[in-house]
Amino acid sequence: MIVQIILVCVIIILILAFLKGRWNERYWKKRGIKFHPRNRLFGPFWDFMVQDRPMFEVFGDVHKKYKDEPVVGIGSVLAPMLYVIDPQIIQHVFQTDFQSFHHRGIEAQPGDLLADNLLFMNGNRWKLLRQSISPLFTASKLKSMYYIMDKSAQDFVKFLENNPEKLNGDTYNTMTTFCSAAVSASVFGLTTKSVFDSPFLKMARKAFESNFKSDFRFITLLLNPWLFRKLGMSMFGEHEDLFISAIKQTIRQREIDNIKKHDFADICVTLQKSQLRDPETGFVLDPTDELLAAQGFFFFIAGVEPSATALYCTLLELGLNPHILERLHHDVDTAFEKYNGQITYEAVFNMKYMDMVLNESMRKHPPVVMLIRECVQDSVLPVVNLKVEKGTKIIISPYHIHNDPDRYPNPESFIPERFETKDASELYLPFGKGNRTCIGERFARLQVKTGLSYLLRHYTVKTILDGDKLKFHKKQFQLWPANANIKLIRRENVTKTKLL
Repeated sequence: MIVQIILVCVIIILILAFLKGRWNERYWKKRGIKFHPRNRLFGPFWDFMVQDRPMFEVFGDVHKKYKDEPVVGIGSVLAPMLYVIDPQIIQHVFQTDFQSFHHRGIEAQPGDLLADNLLFMNGNRWKLLRQSISPLFTASKLKSMYYIMDKSAQDFVKFLENNPEKLNGDTYNTMTTFCSAAVSASVFGLTTKSVFDSPFLKMARKAFESNFKSDFRFITLLLNPWLFRKLGMSMFGEHEDLFISAIKQTIRQREIDNIKKHDFADICVTLQKSQLRDPETGFVLDPTDELLAAQGFFFFIAGVEPSATALYCTLLELGLNPHILERLHHDVDTAFEKYNGQITYEAVFNMKYMDMVLNESMRKHPPVVMLIRECVQDSVLPVVNLKVEKGTKIIISPYHIHNDPDRYPNPESFIPERFETKDASELYLPFGKGNRTCIGERFARLQVKTGLSYLLRHYTVKTILDGDKLKFHKKQFQLWPANANIKLIRRENVTKTKLL
């Protein structure tokens, strides 16, 4: 009897899945939009789960097949889903009609404390909290925080000197170590100890680890939030005890010490002195320890993995392009020598060629390979004159936009000079675009440029490829090659910078 019941349930589920898949296809065809028929229910996300391929390659199949189409419908469990290719439509979604597309398409579930952060928030809560935290990322605040970046970068050089095996090993992991340490110091403040003695390094790595469980959680939250709740899932539940208790302890200690360190803990103390209120709507938000801990954890989400990817891919390209590396070495050496072996905020900020190199690195290897938006009110897309209904989810791939030869000629080549002018392209999306662009963009750039400056002052780079072109790690959301060995080689001809 039990077997029969299970069999009937399976048959019903398969029938419903088939009908939903057919509905997805008819929905878009009725509107004159081409539909990607491979897996009508789960779309490309199914291929990512069952195939040994990174996410950007899976969506690359869709992009290549429909590259001449402005948009293409893809399978989705609940709401309709649209993959967008045309630049005018992308501009419309991110900026022109931001009010209709300000939702990121995913949001924290009740009780998922660390996921209740700016990345997943929407509506008035997102708007009010972003306004409250954004002062941490102004130019003046970043200048005040620079001493944290500088100390982290100096400790990084010491770390490499004390661990020479890191010079010819898992370079991506080494860059993650630096970024985790720098972000930890920016959240909790510096101590007299090295920032590499932080207990959060292991946590940061685990939070971003890509495996079947973490991938399944993310895709379930994106495609079926109802099932996510019913299965009792959480994005970062296993890290709550450590991180929330650490934030609480840091805030209480900062209140007792009554000193300013120009870090995230300072913002927490300031915010907790009163309720957060939006004068336009009257919306009120209570800045509890848990809510602020979630924002601190957001720094790890936004400040570790993408920054480490940017650093790693920049080193990879420098090792493949010695003439660019030589010019950047010259600029770094000049800056250090100008300031007597130290490097200031102004010196890092004014390294324009390094900006060009980083921009080109993030063009060719964007740290975020997929951007998602959800329509919150009906909108009409330009070019196709398509009415998009509330609830429809929009998928955009920065990687395929950045590597489209129609937008960036000769995209396979590493050419920093593309970014000599400010408007290198209408579509450059390493940090997103519009009002929901990454709030920590300037922080991330400063962190990466400071770390890269100290690294290139002491080391040169050599990249060895196994094969003719880059091959990427499988089953990953991130973009980092599997067949590249990056060697860091001590620069003996440079006078050692005095490390504090």
